[in-house]
Amino acid sequence: MALRVETDERSGWTVLLVTGELDLVTSPGVRQQVHEAVAAGRRDLVLDLSGVRFCDSSGVGVLIAARRLMRSCAGRLRIVLPAKGAADGSHVNRVLAALGVRRLFEVFADVDTAVEENARPLSA
Repeated sequence: MALRVETDERSGWTVLLVTGELDLVTSPGVRQQVHEAVAAGRRDLVLDLSGVRFCDSSGVGVLIAARRLMRSCAGRLRIVLPAKGAADGSHVNRVLAALGVRRLFEVFADVDTAVEENARPLSA
């Protein structure tokens, strides 16, 4: 399945809706979208990964690089995983947990919650 990235603006946040497979071939496209958002002055970014069905180590690398980039420009990065998160057994959630990097991200159940200013992330 090819990767698709759609951009939206919600409550001052730039939301990148990522759908498909996040792998060696497709992850550079997500990286490019994140860099374009930052270059356009966006400092609050939500990566909605609820539509990602597969993620390999290069996809995880892009997520970590996005976190690093947002921190370097005093920005914020929030990630959306399926509503049930770990209980749902979502692939991305399992990969992040297995690699021990899930705790690095502010993870939310849905975009509506992620764009709330005082929203609390799900626990790692």
